[in-house]
Amino acid sequence: MLNNFISLRYLSKVKIDGLLVLTREIKSFPHKYENKLKNKTVALLFQKPSLRTKTSFCLATSQLGGNYIYFSPEEVNLGKRESIVDVARTLSRYVNCVVLRTFSHKVITKFVSASTIPVINGLSDLLHPCQVLGDLFTLYELGRDVRKIKFVYIGDGNNVCHSFIYAFSIIGGNLTVITPKKYEPNQRILKEARDFAKVSGAKLEILNNPQEGIKNADVVYTDVWVSMGKEEEEAERMKAFEKFQVNREIMQLAKKDCLVMHCLPAHRGQEITSDVLDSKNSIVFLQVENRLHTAKAILISLLGGEG
Repeated sequence: MLNNFISLRYLSKVKIDGLLVLTREIKSFPHKYENKLKNKTVALLFQKPSLRTKTSFCLATSQLGGNYIYFSPEEVNLGKRESIVDVARTLSRYVNCVVLRTFSHKVITKFVSASTIPVINGLSDLLHPCQVLGDLFTLYELGRDVRKIKFVYIGDGNNVCHSFIYAFSIIGGNLTVITPKKYEPNQRILKEARDFAKVSGAKLEILNNPQEGIKNADVVYTDVWVSMGKEEEEAERMKAFEKFQVNREIMQLAKKDCLVMHCLPAHRGQEITSDVLDSKNSIVFLQVENRLHTAKAILISLLGGEG
């Protein structure tokens, strides 16, 4: 059982592997789990727009026999209309779990400190563990052992990138991150990950040259260049990232059967071209599907249930 699902940094290799195995069981035999959240209620408290996170957790909760309540950004106005601590204490008296999607990761840590129920990080500016768990399962389902392949992340050193760095440093494997110099991953996270890698044997490489880093890649992953909350940097970022686009030309440097991944939403023609996103090597919409199954695994690991 997990206490919270805030960051992969707090999970062991055994816990991550366990969640992947549980996800496979849930996806293969959904009816076995349809009452696991009977009499349980999950609150979705979102400060940011959402398609996949909202849909996956709402459906996951209902398909597991539970109830959910969704709070849009305008309803609660977290931290302004009411303090973060008071909202956490209030929801702790009503529901069994909170999925929190916010701009600042500090909001999540403050919320967790006051909550007496499990909290799930549905996305923050620092981390996106739900997305990365779903992506790890997608590779696991396809028989791609992340410990034996070359996984290349190209683009902004953002929340998704940080969660991949934690994941690979804990479970082992070869992760190459390619970013413009000013947009490299958080140095504190890199330092922690390199300490974890001493145990797992993971190889973490940070590069600034797309052509060099993408050679012989088994998986190429990208994300938007301008994340929510960074809109004022758009002009600067578009210029900095113009040579970091995942397109047909750069994909020729990867292996022929290289898989293409993107967490969506995608800005077609910016970080990735449509012909690559829609290619036979793209597994983007399998990633989307699997967010539902990993959401179920996270909820069951936090709440157990009757079933």
